[in-house]
Amino acid sequence: MNGLKKSTGILAALLVAEPVYSDLKTLDDSSLGTITGQSGISIELSANVDIGEIAYQDEAFLLIENLSLGGIGNTALDNILLTIDVAGNNETLTRGFSTLAEYAKQGLIDSSNPDVAAALATYDQGSLTGDNFNDGDLVIHLEGAANGVNSSNSSDQNIEAFTRAVDFGLTIDQVSLTDSAYQIGSGPASGTSMFSDLAIEGYLGPTDLIIRNGGTGTSTIANGSMTVSDTRLELDSHFEVTDLDVNWDVADVLLIFNFAALKLQDVKIHNRRGEDTTGHFGMASISAKVGEGSSTSNNVAGLALYDIDLRMDIDMPHVQFGSSPSIGEVYMTDFVVTADLVVYGH
Repeated sequence: MNGLKKSTGILAALLVAEPVYSDLKTLDDSSLGTITGQSGISIELSANVDIGEIAYQDEAFLLIENLSLGGIGNTALDNILLTIDVAGNNETLTRGFSTLAEYAKQGLIDSSNPDVAAALATYDQGSLTGDNFNDGDLVIHLEGAANGVNSSNSSDQNIEAFTRAVDFGLTIDQVSLTDSAYQIGSGPASGTSMFSDLAIEGYLGPTDLIIRNGGTGTSTIANGSMTVSDTRLELDSHFEVTDLDVNWDVADVLLIFNFAALKLQDVKIHNRRGEDTTGHFGMASISAKVGEGSSTSNNVAGLALYDIDLRMDIDMPHVQFGSSPSIGEVYMTDFVVTADLVVYGH
């Protein structure tokens, strides 16, 4: 299963060296090294990404038209600090909300806050703060470069400053289906629009990409449904959506529900209600593992995505069908998706 090593290495390189309108600046990592372990590489990133068309061809085409990624209000996706380390044996490195745990140890935020207490319980290693990694693991951590935390703020102000240090904005004109005669890159298609006028704004919290140095070994996942490579990519991320608008023209959700002619406005995604808020600082979260794998039921090999865990609360204050007025408001609490899947061709 050597293919994953190449693909995950390429992915890490692409994440570090964003090619589109990006400004990279190396930073002094010595101060970080005193909080975690061995010093590594830090990169400060500012970028805008614009893609005119993404075309997936089977026999006919699925098109994503005019995708733009930046910050809120057509600004850059900036104030991003990436730290990159190749871990030694049991090395302690920054992960998740470990920086907030360190701030609590310094007295900058209140350790009695349930979220802070959870971060301390997870990441406080005594003289060091973070998570322990295996020898040869590649660890990429993302958080705000200038996070606004300082001694003149209250604890709540410092937490808000940290969790809102990195803002993002994503827009997509249209996701559509078109026939096999479509000429790639020829402009707007005349097929069926699935989604249109998607606009998302929000904040990106601590995000980790970890490539595990698992060699050529394999394991069976907990539910027994697939065998996977011990060399894998792990993703953990927190985020908040403060404003999402979309026209749901013709598309299925979870392959069951079709909400044609649905218009959503001012949607918010977070984790401030329900039973699973502790340790998330009000932010939605997603974690997943990606690697080469095969289904134990048919032994077909493919791309395995497993231990997927998505947790959020969703506020939909404007739900409209067609040109009629909004039908009212919808709120979802403790919306959780857990899944394992193998992707392959047929």
